[in-house]
Amino acid sequence: MIDLHTHSLLSDGVLLPSELARRAEEKGYIAMAITDHVDASNFDFVIPSIVRFCESIDTSMNIKVVPGCEITHVPPQDIKKLAVACRKCGAKIIVVHGETPVEPVKKGTNIAAIESDIDILAHPGLMTEEQAIIAAEKKIAIEITTRKGHSLGNGNVAKLWNKYKFPVVLNTDSHCPEDLVDINFAKTVLLGAGLEEKDTKIIFSTSYTIAKKFFPDL
Repeated sequence: MIDLHTHSLLSDGVLLPSELARRAEEKGYIAMAITDHVDASNFDFVIPSIVRFCESIDTSMNIKVVPGCEITHVPPQDIKKLAVACRKCGAKIIVVHGETPVEPVKKGTNIAAIESDIDILAHPGLMTEEQAIIAAEKKIAIEITTRKGHSLGNGNVAKLWNKYKFPVVLNTDSHCPEDLVDINFAKTVLLGAGLEEKDTKIIFSTSYTIAKKFFPDL
């Protein structure tokens, strides 16, 4: 299992990065990204803290952890500039909090994210065909999520993926221990979104390919 979207208590999660990684390891994860929520007020504190944790992991752990962030509820016109700043701070995986149907995310966030230097658009809600085409061209990964509420848009992502073949990843958006899932539950979520068994292998492989960029020995 590889999960590229999780949260620690450096934003609104409940676990220290160390406990989050340990619990994920116990669940069978081989790699993960810690992507705490950031905006202009906190990115220069949160990202270096995650980087320091990732650098502290020793060989006693059988999990690889990538430092990242999730740009969240930032005005669409500011996403591109903040993404650049987050890269400079050490974020290797940049997620943008998409237009989920269960939060008042500003309209225009999805397209602004896809047009920026990011890696993953999370829970994009009713993503459009125009956005799907650009994501495919730029190879921006779109998230199918196991998280309650945000998962209401999974079927739309699956439908657009079948047509446009942009990269898709399965993430948990974990905030607490109960949010972490095993590979069987992850597969169930993908199948529930309308995908086929062969599709699940492609999607898990996409997450593996992304993680392997940072950990060639994975």
